[in-house]
Amino acid sequence: MNIEECMSFINSYTKSGGRITDLSRAKELMNRVGDPQERLKFVHIAGTNGKGSTLEYIANALQFSGYKTGKFTSPFVLRYTDRIRINDDEIDEKSLCDLAEFVKERVDDKAYSQFEITMAIAMLWYEREKCDIVVLETGIGGLLDSTNVIPPPLVSVITSISLDHTALLGETVEEIASHKAGIIKRDSAVILSEDNPESVRELVRKAAEETGAELIPCEQCRPSPDGGLYSPFIYRGITLTPAMPGIHQKYNAQTAITACIYLRSKGFSISESAIIRSVETTQVRARVQYIDGEPPVIVDGGHNPAGVGMLSLMLMYLSTRRKKIYTVMGMVDSKDYIGCIKTISELSDRLFAVDGFAANAVPAETIADIASFRTEAETGTLAECVEKAKALALENNGVAVICGSLYLASEYLNKYGA
Repeated sequence: MNIEECMSFINSYTKSGGRITDLSRAKELMNRVGDPQERLKFVHIAGTNGKGSTLEYIANALQFSGYKTGKFTSPFVLRYTDRIRINDDEIDEKSLCDLAEFVKERVDDKAYSQFEITMAIAMLWYEREKCDIVVLETGIGGLLDSTNVIPPPLVSVITSISLDHTALLGETVEEIASHKAGIIKRDSAVILSEDNPESVRELVRKAAEETGAELIPCEQCRPSPDGGLYSPFIYRGITLTPAMPGIHQKYNAQTAITACIYLRSKGFSISESAIIRSVETTQVRARVQYIDGEPPVIVDGGHNPAGVGMLSLMLMYLSTRRKKIYTVMGMVDSKDYIGCIKTISELSDRLFAVDGFAANAVPAETIADIASFRTEAETGTLAECVEKAKALALENNGVAVICGSLYLASEYLNKYGA
């Protein structure tokens, strides 16, 4: 199987697959390929926002401590292979093709999802490469997410929970939290990010109690009085400055640090220096990604109100420093695009609306109409809008912002580089 045949096989499955009410389909698939997940150790991460950053903090601390660490993320940002990694290396083309052929020879005609097929390939690769541990991110939810076929992980991690995928997970934060808490397993432990409301905390406490899992309190990490764009915080008397901007990174890093400290009790020797290095060097593409330059550019794939809220805090901070904000924005119609557009347009000195980056992209004219009540707005191609936003930012001591959809962020990063 060559790479074209490999990707044709993977893309022959839809993103969601057939409707599911339990994990039987995913379990059956993994059984067909030999259940590689049963011979691996995991950190399992669910949440609405912060999963990717928290995963990278944990995985990098493990890697810096000398462990061969699998990283499974969703969705990919630049290319399909960046969602399946060991340490800093994406799955190579030959391994991807060989393992895709192995899976293809063993599946039947069930309506598997593309995510399930990808997970099967990833687990086979992690086992073949003898990973010491795999840090695993759910796709959507937790309880019925195909990653939940793994045995009890060393620790489950639940990051910030807010409204997203409401058609699948529920109309309230509590309903969504119940799905996320579905990754909590007996004979395991769970860590919950501290930026969740009390109702979510109580739900997770009950889920842990019912399954007999240990609920691990977060390590104390106080915000540093220094403040600033990168929201430093104090950990065990040491001031740490995350490499990623935004106050939310304090919570993501705090959650990750707690997981790393807990993993020590499971036999992993994770040094303080590795934890500090991870916090101060880890960066994730398209998560309020700050690209220094002339002008500076912020790329963010946040696509729900909470995610956009994190970006808005950064934009407010920049505005207080007299930075002009010139935004290129595009969204898909499966999200709360009206609320997100209102939030970002209020903070933008001018907004450029784009579409065409996804089949269900909101028409640029619709975005511009909504934004025009709060700022100057116009439409154009991505290339046209990026050029205008950057020119204005350069001329007026400003920042160009590319935001609204991970698909848009991906297209921008692929065309203009990270």
